[in-house]
Amino acid sequence: MLRVLICDDHTLIRAGLRRLLESFDGIEVTAEAANADEAVIRACEHAPDVVVLDLSMPGRNGFEALAELRLRCPDSAVVIMSMHDDASHVREALDRGAAGFVVKEAAPAELEIAVRAAAAGRTYLSPQVSAPLLRTVAQPATGVEALPPRQREILSALGAGQTSKQIAANLGISIKTVETHRARMMATLGCRNATELLRLAMRLDAGAL
Repeated sequence: MLRVLICDDHTLIRAGLRRLLESFDGIEVTAEAANADEAVIRACEHAPDVVVLDLSMPGRNGFEALAELRLRCPDSAVVIMSMHDDASHVREALDRGAAGFVVKEAAPAELEIAVRAAAAGRTYLSPQVSAPLLRTVAQPATGVEALPPRQREILSALGAGQTSKQIAANLGISIKTVETHRARMMATLGCRNATELLRLAMRLDAGAL
């Protein structure tokens, strides 16, 4: 039996997903979660084969839950289910270890395919997101556009004059995480030191980039 955990902040959506998933042969929903923290707790308790995870939730978002799930529950594959279908969200989900990405308007059969693929160690992407993603791979982004959404958010905050401590508090992440993002941004943007990164961030804030 393939065991699944559902995480979505809407009770009716969870109920619908449970009914749909359990209509598929050999799949059972072992637990539900309404937010990122609860998803991690339930995953640690139930060790599901697959976690179906929404991206947009109150508090910590699905990306943050995904990162923690991959760290604390490495044997549980994660399939993202989201209303967002842009390539940047898909790319970040895959970069953080997602085994699949299904858009919420997808056909029911897509969810079954994605869950079974994830459990088997394969990746499934909804057709709506796979084609745009392939275009971005064929024509990779450069400069600031190459940064994932979280890093662009931090870069913007740096340009507005915020310190790492302020950014961490505003985004609900640790100062160490902010510093890690800063180091990755420097590598991506070719900045030799923190001063160059700050200058670039200020130019971005001023609309000069």
